[in-house]
Amino acid sequence: MVENAGMNAASGPVALKEWASAVRALEEGLQIIVLRKGGIIEETRDFRLVSPRFYLLPTYEHQRRELLKPEFRTLVDETVAAWSPDADTVRISVFAEAVEDIELSDQEAVDRLRDYHIWTDAFAEERLKWKRKQPLHLLLLRIYRLERPIDVPLRASYLGCKSWVRLEDELADAPKHPVLPDGKFSEEVDKIRRALA
Repeated sequence: MVENAGMNAASGPVALKEWASAVRALEEGLQIIVLRKGGIIEETRDFRLVSPRFYLLPTYEHQRRELLKPEFRTLVDETVAAWSPDADTVRISVFAEAVEDIELSDQEAVDRLRDYHIWTDAFAEERLKWKRKQPLHLLLLRIYRLERPIDVPLRASYLGCKSWVRLEDELADAPKHPVLPDGKFSEEVDKIRRALA
């Protein structure tokens, strides 16, 4: 069940900040999940799904190769190579719909997800243990690739360790195409639900 709280989607587009390598994995259909606990300066002090539909805003600064499984580490190399710390824009190429927000609180459940994401066991465990009293949110995402990526100004309000940002610029309603066909997406969702059952 997804929750709509906090930022009102009617007042402008919302974006979830995520490692550029994870955004690339979602865009390429390598995974359909993200694991979130919230940023250090989260307004609510924990993660909340503020909108069931959102853009993904790639971030680059905190990516670490060693926190991705060896076969996915090139995603960090590729995304960092295409980025400049002096950039004044950021490219958005992905839109997401949260199909489900599942709260995880035990290591066994997190371990059962290891085949469905790019991160190492150590990283997944670290995410669970941080802010120990708060659950780890597993977002099951239907991912759409924008037909034309959008370069948006990188504004000061987007910076900092927080999950959500309100995009301050109007975004043209570019056509979107699902990364995975309906049947394949349903199959992946079922596998994850069975793993957690």
